Amino acid sequence: MSAAGRDQDGSATVEFVLFAMVVLVPFTYLLLVVFDVQRAAYGSTEAAREGARAFVTSASGASARGRIQAAVALALGDQGLDTHAAHVTWACSANPCLTPGATVIVRVEDVVTLPWVPSVLGRPAASVLVSAAHVESVDVYSPIRP
Repeated sequence: MSAAGRDQDGSATVEFVLFAMVVLVPFTYLLLVVFDVQRAAYGSTEAAREGARAFVTSASGASARGRIQAAVALALGDQGLDTHAAHVTWACSANPCLTPGATVIVRVEDVVTLPWVPSVLGRPAASVLVSAAHVESVDVYSPIRP
């Protein structure tokens, strides 16, 4: 082996470690962030859809509010999301809400904090807002429910 070849002994290992640190570690972090946001987006979408369905199939407007909360908590919990951090709102196109043919829209908003980013003054320094909405119609052949 020539003298120039002996100077390169072990450099492939060093180059691989540098490559891994510069490219693979940030890429892995990016994948973790994308998966977290996608999980929250899926959970919010499912929560809005199930909340709207629970609302329009309830027996009364008073029980519908509790059914929305239960459906949203179940859907968010299935994705491992904090059910207390999500903000849930709903609106009706008619009064009372369960009037046949009326529509109900349920919106779910959740904030995804990026992993391993420290908080500043008690608030997350980096976060992504994820929101979803679903519109469901009340069955036109159902009786008017209060």
